[in-house]
Amino acid sequence: MQESGEAAERWWRRLRNDQLSGLFLIALALFIGWQNGAYPLGTLQEPGPGYLPLLLAGFMGAMGLLIALRGAKSPLFSSLRWPELKRAIVILVACGFGAIALERLGYRLTVLALLIFFLGVVERKNGFAVVAVAAGFSLISYFVFATWLRVPLPLGPWGF
Repeated sequence: MQESGEAAERWWRRLRNDQLSGLFLIALALFIGWQNGAYPLGTLQEPGPGYLPLLLAGFMGAMGLLIALRGAKSPLFSSLRWPELKRAIVILVACGFGAIALERLGYRLTVLALLIFFLGVVERKNGFAVVAVAAGFSLISYFVFATWLRVPLPLGPWGF
């Protein structure tokens, strides 16, 4: 039993970056293909709602297989260092906040808060420039999407 654990550990240490990425793409393509089973495929003449996602999942799986097979020259995965891991986690958590806050705060306030956080805290830019860019972008982008493109965006408290 311990030999199989050691073999798995040796396999993991020999795994390359691109091979891991290719295996991840294959797993994602299989998951998408499995989830796509709920939709009818239709025919080639009249494709159903599940036709294109299945086609894209197949393409992603094929590309993942090519990447995994051709990835023997990439660096070892176990030798990688992730110096920006903390920054990536902070950005991911902020995006999660944005997804949760969008309905409660509305589009304009959520985008304003996220841009102030990203530009002011994460990037540490000048305070006046951060507020000006964040306010301008949140208002102008809302105007473009809501007025010109007629996309219904959530309004926050007080109708803002």
